[in-house]
Amino acid sequence: MKAPFVEFKDVWLAYNDELLAQGHYAVEGIDLQVQRGEFIAIVGPSGCGKSTFMKLTTGLKMPSKGSIRIDGQAVTGPLKISGMAFQAPSLLPWRTTVENVLLPLEIVEPYRGQFKKKRPEFEARARALLQKVGLAGYEDKFPWQLSGGMQQRASICRALIHEPQMLLLDEPFGALDAFTREELWCILRDLQAEQQFNVILVTHDLRESVFLADTVYVMSKSPGRFVVKRDIDLPRPRELELTYSKAFGDLVFELREHIGAVRKPAA
Repeated sequence: MKAPFVEFKDVWLAYNDELLAQGHYAVEGIDLQVQRGEFIAIVGPSGCGKSTFMKLTTGLKMPSKGSIRIDGQAVTGPLKISGMAFQAPSLLPWRTTVENVLLPLEIVEPYRGQFKKKRPEFEARARALLQKVGLAGYEDKFPWQLSGGMQQRASICRALIHEPQMLLLDEPFGALDAFTREELWCILRDLQAEQQFNVILVTHDLRESVFLADTVYVMSKSPGRFVVKRDIDLPRPRELELTYSKAFGDLVFELREHIGAVRKPAA
């Protein structure tokens, strides 16, 4: 068995020393092993610690107890091997779409030191990526000229432009309409299948988690801990028609029961 790409060992986090002294944790007892190239989703009720888990994974927060290793290395600070996208695309309004996508290459080493010299090469990479997500013809538009779905596509390109080993997604499609959201599921599915980067997706959308992930983890109410690990054994590649099947619906219902959204009637 190969060493896991992401490994949490009994990880606890309190947000400050006072809360730690009182034994008040945001997440507790997190154990996790993710293999290289795996796509996992984290679901759970609001305030359960999903975003806290993401901060731990990126190295933006250090655990109060326990250890985290990614790609065989202990996490001691912000990671350079990951890309991130959030619910709000947060594109800079004074930069064109392609200029927004290029931003990580301007600020992250080793690309930063090569940026002026290799700009034509980097820009060609950015334009090719934008074409893959359906933004051909919009590369030189400004964010205010793009729809919300287009902005989110550009945000995902920005997260992937430096070819990270891991993509972290925190409710990236939550603000979009259902049709656009499903379009972006398929784009993410295809990019991950092609490039085989790891994905950790935090979402409230159970259908999204079942459609995209290899494994879904359910977090309990705060303090958050994983209470269910569910392997999604639906065949790949997955098409949207699958979301109307009984097997798909049964998985969604099972997960919903675990997070308490559907309560069993009293006996």
